Amino acid sequence: MRTELAIDATPDSLAARLLDGSGTDGGSVGHSARSRVTLVHGFAQNSACIGPLVDAVSEVHEVVAVDAPGHGGSLDHLDADLGRGAELLVSTGGPGDYIGYSMGGRLCLHTAVHHPEVVERLVLISTTAGIEDARARAERAEWDERHAARLEEIGLDAFIEEWLALPLFTSLPSWARFDDERRANAVAGLAASLRRAGTGSMDPLWDDLPGLSCPVLIVTGIRDERYTELGERMADAIGDNAHLVTIAGAGHSTHLEQPSPTAQAVLEFLAG
Repeated sequence: MRTELAIDATPDSLAARLLDGSGTDGGSVGHSARSRVTLVHGFAQNSACIGPLVDAVSEVHEVVAVDAPGHGGSLDHLDADLGRGAELLVSTGGPGDYIGYSMGGRLCLHTAVHHPEVVERLVLISTTAGIEDARARAERAEWDERHAARLEEIGLDAFIEEWLALPLFTSLPSWARFDDERRANAVAGLAASLRRAGTGSMDPLWDDLPGLSCPVLIVTGIRDERYTELGERMADAIGDNAHLVTIAGAGHSTHLEQPSPTAQAVLEFLAG
């Protein structure tokens, strides 16, 4: 039987759900004998959008499923960029393993680079280490700003429909859209996230990858050619402590499009 405890955001931490499949009282963050895994969702989602992966991991580990800055219950942190987000993530999750998807992967990668003493193992699902070319990064920042302004113009419901119509999400199953959960977010929070934590505002971390000493699992979907190429580059840059798994039949949202093989790969990595 799984226990679940909701944790409110504070000035120095994020809102989160503490899940423990052992059937024991999970207590508060920082007080469990079970190994801990901190999970971070993607943009315009929240901790309720991780899907079957959170169930699979919480059967074996204590899970801290966070609401990233500007998402869900973490609206007090609208000013958080990825650097500040990593500080908040560390305060919320504490030492243990970290799993992040897309935007959440970039946040977890920042955490591993800047707070290596906290991250024991790192799982990056459909993640990039940033945009190296300054001109391309500026163009992406303009793209992020246009979408933030579009969100403020048309409102949350219409923006979610447009966001999920992007090519990245065309293979997302209908059950994994999480429309209602996404609508629990706020316009101000998502717009702030795009402007402060979007890929265009991210300092590229490619030069930092060889310094990662923790075991790293990189997961991509075979149909997501761009992020599979990025995953291969990241694994090569990190070195022998990195392993790339490409999931058949999956696109960008690997853990939602092919939940069973993704969970199997993640659990085997965490166990190893």
